[in-house]
Amino acid sequence: MTEEFKKLTGKNKNDYTQVANHLINNADVGLFAELVEKDAFLFDFVRQNVVQRLTNEVNESNYKNLLAFLKYYAPTYEDFIISELVKYTDEDLTDHMLNLLENGNDNEKTYAAKYFSYIQDPLAVDALKKNAYSDNEFLAANCASTLAAMGDKESFNVAVQKLSNGDDFEKLAAVKFLIAYGDQSAVPVIIDEMKQSSLAENIAGEIPYLISLFDLIERDYENALLVINHIINGLGEILGLSVVFDFELFELFEKLITNHNDSKSAIVILNAIEKFDILTENDEYLFDEDKDTKNEVMDIKKLLKSVNKKELEKHINEELNESSPFVYTALEFATDIAAIRELLKSNNQTVILKTIEVLKNLGNLDESTKTVALLKVSDNNIKSIIRAL
Repeated sequence: MTEEFKKLTGKNKNDYTQVANHLINNADVGLFAELVEKDAFLFDFVRQNVVQRLTNEVNESNYKNLLAFLKYYAPTYEDFIISELVKYTDEDLTDHMLNLLENGNDNEKTYAAKYFSYIQDPLAVDALKKNAYSDNEFLAANCASTLAAMGDKESFNVAVQKLSNGDDFEKLAAVKFLIAYGDQSAVPVIIDEMKQSSLAENIAGEIPYLISLFDLIERDYENALLVINHIINGLGEILGLSVVFDFELFELFEKLITNHNDSKSAIVILNAIEKFDILTENDEYLFDEDKDTKNEVMDIKKLLKSVNKKELEKHINEELNESSPFVYTALEFATDIAAIRELLKSNNQTVILKTIEVLKNLGNLDESTKTVALLKVSDNNIKSIIRAL
């Protein structure tokens, strides 16, 4: 850590003013690169202080020095740099940013994509579309949101079409495009894709960035619960635990516990109780999390523990039918052997497999039951799994 970095992020006004002035007026790329490198380790208020200190030093005579910093990207500095460039923009600067969008490195392209959300030059559209599915998540998101700002509906329609084509990872990329594009009319098609995707938890974890889960509950209760259920399944494995804040999970569970008494919400809450027990019983999930996240996870666990599980469990059998999108979760908590065995009549081979696995775990699987299941199943992979149980 350099002395200049310490001063710029410190509390001494004379020190940080001098360093901020130096960084901007001398285009100190090394110091800016250090800011980007250490960005994740700074508190939010420190980041905000640094941005304000740098902003105070930019003027009409030195704003072009900011262009030297575009090779180093962090979201913290994006709005500051681009808003200052836009403030003093001219045709030459726009041409330069277009060249970066087309030919720069990913960091330069990311800043340039943001620039064109303000300076909506139609010449940028092709390059924005080309980079909208980049492996660089910041670049892809900026391109999608800028295409939305420019009113480019063609790219939106292409993304919707991609949800019906390609492999799961291409579909997930299309979902991320639609989330960044920001048009909530895409929510139903994204949820439909989630229901049939092997990456359901990944997709569910994107949806709240397009529409809040509270709004989704009001608009489409059952599908909202399904999204929440997949989010619960993904916590700690696919989704980082900090999303408990992003998705306001404490308040969400509080709402479900207080205002809903139906079989679907009961299954979701049972799933949440089990998940938060798992997250807090093993240090591997919480070890790297910050204090605020750990405390929030523990608070959610305490909230969930206040629920009467026996009242929730009364609803399990209502979801033990193949038409329920909650059937797999309901089976995780089912103990009524007769109700479970009814699912062997299902036409859904995956439901049959899950039913056989549950009966095995409950010590209630015999050869005659396996034979019944095997007669209903045509998929050779599923047959092999059943035989091995």
